Amino acid sequence: MNKVTPFLMFNDQLEAAIEFYTATFPDSEVRTIARSGKDGPISSAEFVVGGQLFMGYNGGPYFTFSEGVSLYVDCADQDEVDEYWDKLVKAGAKPMRCGWIKDPFGLVWQVVPRRFTELIRDSDSRKVKAVMEAMMTMVKLDVAELERASNAA
Repeated sequence: MNKVTPFLMFNDQLEAAIEFYTATFPDSEVRTIARSGKDGPISSAEFVVGGQLFMGYNGGPYFTFSEGVSLYVDCADQDEVDEYWDKLVKAGAKPMRCGWIKDPFGLVWQVVPRRFTELIRDSDSRKVKAVMEAMMTMVKLDVAELERASNAA
């Protein structure tokens, strides 16, 4: 186990969340599962999503997720952004703003192309400002539009 591992408290959807996450992201697996009774629902699990270890627990309605914590998806390009965005939407996720999307289990994901990170690291503050302003108008991030904003600055 890692020294620090995110621990996610679900209401009662841990099993469905694990199935979706491990099917959606490469380098994912279920490591351990504990059930309530022999054939009962999953109560806790240790699983890997995109190479990141997580622990999860069905803790009931006492705990909810918020935008204060989100999962960042590093995407190589627009095609990868589109791929993950589409998978999340098909699963019932709700698009938010600025590349954020809330999955059906309440977790927020940031689906971000690497090009965005490169553009906001530019030494020209006018370009960075233009890219950030463009990003703030978007739901799903659009690499071509971000580049246009940078080039126009």
